[in-house]
Amino acid sequence: MGIAEEIKQSFKHSNAMFKLIYINLAVFLIINIIYVFLLLFGLKSVEVGLIKWLAVPAFLPNLATRPWTIFTYMFTHENFLHILFNMLTLYWFSVIFLNYFDEKKLLNLYILGGIAGALFYILSFNLFPVFQTSLPVSVALGASASVLAIMIAISVFVPNNSVYIILIGPVKLKYIAIFFIFLDVLSIPVDNAGGHIAHLGGAFFGWFFASQIKSGRDITKWFGNIMDALFSLLKPREKIKVSYRRPSDEIEYNAQKLERQNEIDRILDKISKGGYESLSKEEKDILFKMRK
Repeated sequence: MGIAEEIKQSFKHSNAMFKLIYINLAVFLIINIIYVFLLLFGLKSVEVGLIKWLAVPAFLPNLATRPWTIFTYMFTHENFLHILFNMLTLYWFSVIFLNYFDEKKLLNLYILGGIAGALFYILSFNLFPVFQTSLPVSVALGASASVLAIMIAISVFVPNNSVYIILIGPVKLKYIAIFFIFLDVLSIPVDNAGGHIAHLGGAFFGWFFASQIKSGRDITKWFGNIMDALFSLLKPREKIKVSYRRPSDEIEYNAQKLERQNEIDRILDKISKGGYESLSKEEKDILFKMRK
């Protein structure tokens, strides 16, 4: 098995957390490999144009021509330290998150938290006069808003859980969350205001997600349903080969019909007692074929 096939299999069988990390790393490597070739051919100035098609712009006319950047920006990094810190933080807090929630919620929260960060950034740059001079050229990129959404969500859900930090010791999640929020707020006037505002948007969505989960509502479920529907449309349908054989006589036909009905009754009885997930793969296949 070649390296490419090993990576493909690893991605296929990994959980949502590692899939997100793989995608971020793949985009980062592709961008920087392209940069190398641009540099070798004396086209380094084209770099800005490449990022322009992936980073989300604050200027509404630019956003109107590149609406996909609301999604692509959260997988795009240029700087090694930027992606390193984001992926490490994503890993640490996703591991805790997955102790309480499933992978679908992690994926939904990552994407919706990133979208919330982009909307906060766009709204702020168009609303506050201080950003008017930089508005036409400002762009945001990176997974930080998505990562903050996951960090804040799990910190709100289990605030008194502790993680061990080198040289400090055990620290409760709620204090880590408060530290990062204050850091972003205080950093807005200093550097990368758009990035820090996007972080706060992701953090807000993470808080809202956790507060609603505690009330028994999953605000990301609708997005997950849309994603499931899209993937089901894109997934190639399996061709089912159906063969027919005429029963030799009426007695054999009735016996086969009774046997099928007994099997269906047994499966339905099992569902009523243990739910659909209690069925084996063979039983699910039988139920699917009979339904068809």
